Amino acid sequence: MKCKVKHRDAAEKKKLMSRLNRIEGQIKGIKGMLEKDAYCPNILIQVSAVNAALNSFNKELLASHIQTCVVKHLRAGDESVVDELVLTLQKLMK
Repeated sequence: MKCKVKHRDAAEKKKLMSRLNRIEGQIKGIKGMLEKDAYCPNILIQVSAVNAALNSFNKELLASHIQTCVVKHLRAGDESVVDELVLTLQKLMK
């Protein structure tokens, strides 16, 4: 299977990387809380915040994917991209 790539402009890449860097910082914060024996509910709330941040990242990336990649393939007559999108959505909704 050929590996597909997506060339993102600098602004989009910077925005996505900033989000991931913030999420990485949140994860490090959770590790620090665990090392300092923080109370379980406090850690769980921070984990929930990370999950929300990852979901937000996914929404942004998915919207970009549909607006660029999916549209490009459909305009080129490649309808297999719809099956790929459905499969991706099924995986995201597990």
